[in-house]
Amino acid sequence: MTWLVVGLGNPGPTYAGHRHNVGHMVVDELARRAGETFSAPRGMRSETVETRLGSAGIGVVAPGAEKVVLCKSRTYMNESGVPVGKLAAFHRIEPSHIVVVHDELDIDFTQLRLKVGGGDNGHNGLRSIRAHLGTGDFARVRFGIGRPPGRQDPADWVLSNFPAAQRTDLEIEVDRAADAVELLINDGLPAAQNRYNS
Repeated sequence: MTWLVVGLGNPGPTYAGHRHNVGHMVVDELARRAGETFSAPRGMRSETVETRLGSAGIGVVAPGAEKVVLCKSRTYMNESGVPVGKLAAFHRIEPSHIVVVHDELDIDFTQLRLKVGGGDNGHNGLRSIRAHLGTGDFARVRFGIGRPPGRQDPADWVLSNFPAAQRTDLEIEVDRAADAVELLINDGLPAAQNRYNS
């Protein structure tokens, strides 16, 4: 069975460093580990990498390795479900084999949470995916970005860059989230939750 790992974010260099784009950062790290570069398959409205993941790591073709499609949407966040729906249909991937990596306001920076299903909590990307799949029962790797200070609008907060003081921690957390995705696929959700839910 093929897995689809979706990193949520907005396309283009203007948004690349934003808190809202941590999903893109994590799938970029997974592609880097696999030694692969993204391509844009015709009609899919996304950038993808097809690779393998098993106990020997991502990008290694070995017995028992699972096929994995990494995805970054070429649509804006509120239309994230369009490419997810197209890729899931094309590769015949069930929601139980979809992992969505996204920013989470209600979790502090440097913390992760993994779960299956649940609400969208105001996240337009999750709402769109739910609408296009017809269910919210897919795995989520929730990457904490914390709430904005004072009265700053959360919309402005998510569409702003991480400050320089957090860049080192950001690299560590992106790496940890990529590890969490690998463990979830290899060993299942409970094992990944036991290790990474803080």
